Amino acid sequence: MSKSTIALALILIIAPIRISAQNETVAQLTEQARSLQSRPEVAAALDYIDKTRDQILREWTAMTEINAPSGQEKERARYIEKLLKKMNLKQIHYDSVGNLIATRKGTGGGPVVVFDAHMDTVFQPGLKIKATIRDGKIFAPGIGDDTRNIEALLASIRALDSAHVKTKGDLIFVFTVDEEKTMSGAKAFTKDNKGKVNYYVALDGGYEGFTYAGIGINWYRYHFIGPGGHTRSETPPYSATLPLARAIERIYQLQVPKNPSSNLNIGMLGGSEVVNAKAADAWFSLDLRSTENNVIADLKKKVDDIVKDEADRAQMTFKTDVISESPAAMIPDHRNSYIVRMVEAVYLAMGFENPPITNTGSNNASAALREGIPAISTGAGPCGDAHALTEWCYIDPFYRGTKKTIMLELALAQISN
Repeated sequence: MSKSTIALALILIIAPIRISAQNETVAQLTEQARSLQSRPEVAAALDYIDKTRDQILREWTAMTEINAPSGQEKERARYIEKLLKKMNLKQIHYDSVGNLIATRKGTGGGPVVVFDAHMDTVFQPGLKIKATIRDGKIFAPGIGDDTRNIEALLASIRALDSAHVKTKGDLIFVFTVDEEKTMSGAKAFTKDNKGKVNYYVALDGGYEGFTYAGIGINWYRYHFIGPGGHTRSETPPYSATLPLARAIERIYQLQVPKNPSSNLNIGMLGGSEVVNAKAADAWFSLDLRSTENNVIADLKKKVDDIVKDEADRAQMTFKTDVISESPAAMIPDHRNSYIVRMVEAVYLAMGFENPPITNTGSNNASAALREGIPAISTGAGPCGDAHALTEWCYIDPFYRGTKKTIMLELALAQISN
């Protein structure tokens, strides 16, 4: 038998094994996850989280108290970098947009898995943050979005190091910039690493369930342009705020579908900068979201028609600025993909009953999905009041969520024998 014939025979033997592994049912994968969880070295890694709860809480608190508005993440990044340098990591570096990246090398033969948590927050520069604890919760702006997940990754790396657990595939930890605005950090990373990453996990919102697709998000600013003038000048012409007000009332009468999940919001307004002037430029922002791109397009056209109609009625002009356009992030049949089934299996193995699995993610996983990288998003603990000064997280469940993070790392990157 020739060498080429032998090689072909080996491929035919091995290929079905790989295919069957990818096609295992959630029930079969759940049993694998339970077996993984019971391995002595994995149990030791999970136990490490309980033994270091005080350290984890102190670190989580200290990191949160470093304010990091989008575009101003450097101080928080330096804090994280200092902690990473104490761990068993081969490569720690910043990329061209400011993402902090650390790699935990695998032994070989496994998938490359990215775990992402973003460093930025929505809060204003100069905000003084002081975390407080009461009633089993920790309160601070940004405590959940997203420092809980940064800390979960840091604690998970230490746990794996402490228990001497190795994975076959590389684990790449990416602490991204600018998630709260345009996701430019994740977009740059996924574009640069397309074809090099097998799975992508974005740690952001969520705890008891996860998302496997990203909702489309389009932001616009509509301007009504008029002649302006003093309050006492002849009327008409009116202030440009008149067609703006009429348009907003009509826009909020539009029927926004609940299925597919869709949203419409006007969150910002602008006009004259003084009380005694008719606005020459009055504007409003528009936030359109849906899991279906055609729904966004339909709502956008209806808003365009309303704005034009009201501008004509007031004998004014209008213009539209595109702030950002991010289409819905979907991979065909991704709901039944290996990563989604395996993540569901980990949830079930850890006692999360009937975890919600949805297609309405709004985070860095969308950047990966748009590049064709299989991705999901979840979170390491239950929190509330996101993006508010009253933001909070439950403390005890966070440690369970950190253990879940460890299990996801080992299940996806494959524990080494």
